[in-house]
Amino acid sequence: MLTKRIIAALDIKEARVVKGVKFENIKDAGDPIELAKKYEKDGVDEIVFLDITASKEKRKIIKDLVEKIAKHLFIPFTVGGGLNTVQEMLEVIKSGADKVFINTAAVENPDLIKDSSKIIGSSNVVVAIDAKKDPETKKYIVYTHGGSKKTELEAISWAKKCQELGAGELLVTSMDTDGVKEGYDLELIKNIAENVEIPVVASGGAGNVRDFYDVFQVGADAALAASIFHYGTYTAKQLKEELKEMGINVRL
Repeated sequence: MLTKRIIAALDIKEARVVKGVKFENIKDAGDPIELAKKYEKDGVDEIVFLDITASKEKRKIIKDLVEKIAKHLFIPFTVGGGLNTVQEMLEVIKSGADKVFINTAAVENPDLIKDSSKIIGSSNVVVAIDAKKDPETKKYIVYTHGGSKKTELEAISWAKKCQELGAGELLVTSMDTDGVKEGYDLELIKNIAENVEIPVVASGGAGNVRDFYDVFQVGADAALAASIFHYGTYTAKQLKEELKEMGINVRL
């Protein structure tokens, strides 16, 4: 049985960690390097850093922040936000990130997935999918630009396309459950996990141990959380110990 991963998410705005609810009401949550070091000590398997305003404001990832993080962090970390070219993605990897993720740029230029996977390796390319359920059609629709722009893409079809183009992993966030702490969007995660063979990271809605258990049961390979770590609800170690007792294979 494959080990399930627990991932901490750090949303970065102007070199500070922030947290919102449903992609809105953004509040300061601390220093990225200090929080990353704490989460590593607390037992998370990986950390994802997202410059949440990069795509929207057409800014580049702050290279020196990535380099600083790499000096202090020993667990794998992924960086994304505003990466538009293979060269930019390569620079982030060279600066010390283990993986990069793209969202808006992948939708606008799907060949970027194929080209980047050839240059930096498929396993290092993660495509982030932000999706929201359409109240009329009941289908999950992909959003870009930090959740502010609706596309015509249906989430499951897009996930399959990302795999075909060479993505090594999918980071799937439900905009309906993000920051609400009432559980992951199990329908969305299950549907995508059943339609792709690459790892699926579930994001958006973790509030307690049961939420992690449930999302692993429907096919997630990893579960990402922010609020429960930022506000001290659980440490990753506490979370893993309880999941282990529930029969989930995690690395303690």
